[in-house]
Amino acid sequence: MSAKTYEVRTYGCQMNVHDSERLSGLLEEAGYVRAPEGADGDADVVVFNTCAVRENADNKLYGNLGRLAPMKTKRPGMQIAVGGCLAQKDRDTIVTKAPWVDVVFGTHNIGKLPVLLERARIEEEAQVEIAESLEAFPSTLPTRRESAYAAWVSISVGCNNTCTFCIVPALRGKEKDRRPGDILAEVEALVAEGVCEITLLGQNVNAYGSDIGDREAFSKLLRACGKIEGLERVRFTSPHPRDFTDDVIAAMAETPNVMPQLHMPLQSGSDTVLKAMRRSYRQERFLGIIENVRAAIPHAAISTDIIVGFPGETEEDFEQTMHTVRQARFANAFTFQYSKRPGTPAATMEGQIPKEVVQDRYMRLVALQEEISWDENKKQVGRTLEVMVAEGEGRKDGATHRLSGRAPDNRLVHFAKPDQDVRPGDVVTVEITYAAPHHLLAEGAVTSVRRTRAGDAWEKRNAEAAVKPAGVMLGLPRIGVPEPLPAAAAPGCGCD
Repeated sequence: MSAKTYEVRTYGCQMNVHDSERLSGLLEEAGYVRAPEGADGDADVVVFNTCAVRENADNKLYGNLGRLAPMKTKRPGMQIAVGGCLAQKDRDTIVTKAPWVDVVFGTHNIGKLPVLLERARIEEEAQVEIAESLEAFPSTLPTRRESAYAAWVSISVGCNNTCTFCIVPALRGKEKDRRPGDILAEVEALVAEGVCEITLLGQNVNAYGSDIGDREAFSKLLRACGKIEGLERVRFTSPHPRDFTDDVIAAMAETPNVMPQLHMPLQSGSDTVLKAMRRSYRQERFLGIIENVRAAIPHAAISTDIIVGFPGETEEDFEQTMHTVRQARFANAFTFQYSKRPGTPAATMEGQIPKEVVQDRYMRLVALQEEISWDENKKQVGRTLEVMVAEGEGRKDGATHRLSGRAPDNRLVHFAKPDQDVRPGDVVTVEITYAAPHHLLAEGAVTSVRRTRAGDAWEKRNAEAAVKPAGVMLGLPRIGVPEPLPAAAAPGCGCD
């Protein structure tokens, strides 16, 4: 009898991507195997790990569930589970609207998925179980990491902020920090497995320490990561300007393996709008942080999140955002059109902006940021960079005979394929010859290739996958901040 197959569909931010690695690990520990790529619902168990931030999240979920209903009718024993932020919010509503769903679980009890699936099968009725607080820190659960050389490491869950546009704190709960020793033990274990790049994750990552009573805990954690032998690259996402202190900047600048990259959510450049959003900083404070980071780390690439069309935003407010973008000169930006979310204070605010006005402002902001991104990338031409070879980052690599990877500042680099064998996780040295708004090209010969333990780990994993039927990889979640996407598809909650 063949093993049951599973498929996990992930929506939303990096936290959800990381949770999906846990869900996959739980299912594989329970005996399931990953369904082949492109299965599109043709699996014994289909899990939706949902996001509740965007306005169309509900429609997207129920539309996808509707498409699976006839498949389930034709396939006895198939099960469908819904988890994540939307499940935490909608709860019993999901099985009311889609009675063919077998399991609904929340953000606090992802470890219960295999048990709930088995209970639904035995009892032949839907299981809805939503915990109100965290049952076990997700990092204690088994994991099926998507990458052999790069890994997410969650340092906290939840958020103590009260931004008026954001529903995440209500769904993820108050901030809960992991013990520093537990985090470092996980990082050391990952490095022992061959991982050479980690991204520290938190809903408000640099607030780390508030739960354990140490305001400098995050900078200490960065410095401690710098002492782990074999760990080549450290990144983190997403910080909050309120908690971005000088000791964090110093730790970034003075710790060689902390990369010169920063994702710093702006949300708006208008002090009036920031106040209405209940953001605890103002334009001057934000630009001061950017200036201090660049003074300490001249080559830092800084990205951001921006919301356009927040209730009450005037043309003057929007021009303040445009001014801030011109001053900050972000490497790239995730731009969002304001999305009304029931349950948030902003949803009932006066001054909701007409769709056509929001769209016009959005297009003007995108055009400005595209121009700046291109100008900033052009400054990279002529530089010699160490690029970590990536998997699945260059969609046209096969046609162009190139490989792709990430520079230390997380810029995407496409480079000419060298004569010698190069594996994901290995590091190449290249000279940048051309810049586009969202990528760099190194068209000349690769200067050097450094084979790494991470490349060895990738090679070992692929060799093992070739000899045992463990399913097919569904692709690598990009470590760090990827290139901007249209607002409807941008991968982030935009809530930090």
